[in-house]
Amino acid sequence: MARNRKNDAAVRVGPVLSAVALCVLFAGLGLGYVWYKNQIDLLGRQVKEHEVRLADLQRQNKIRRDQLATLSSQWVLDARVKQLKLGLGPPELSQVIRLVDTPDYEAPPATSPAGPRRVDVALTARKN
Repeated sequence: MARNRKNDAAVRVGPVLSAVALCVLFAGLGLGYVWYKNQIDLLGRQVKEHEVRLADLQRQNKIRRDQLATLSSQWVLDARVKQLKLGLGPPELSQVIRLVDTPDYEAPPATSPAGPRRVDVALTARKN
C-alpha cells in the first residue's frame, strides 16, 4: 500500500500542462476579443468624425458656390463698376474690328439659267 500512496502524492505533469494551456488559450481569446472590440469602436469614431467633416465641407462648398454665383451676376458686377468709378462700358463702333472669314470651298462656276443641272463642288485647303 505504500507504493499506492507514493504514486498518488506525485504531481502529474500532463494534466497541469493541459490546464495551463487552456487558461492561456482562453486568456488570449478574451484579450483578442477585447482588442477587436476596441478597434471596432475606434474605427466607428473615426468614421463618424470623417462624416461630420464631410458634411461641414459640403456645407462650406455650397456657401462658397452661392457666393460665387452672387458675385459673378451681371447686376452685382455693374454695381461694383459704378461704385469704383471705373468708367467701363460697351465698346464704341469705331473700336470694333470685324474679320471676314473666307469660305472653305470654291464657288461653283456660273451655269446657264436653262434648268437645274448637277453642280460639282471641289473642296480646297483653307488659306489662312
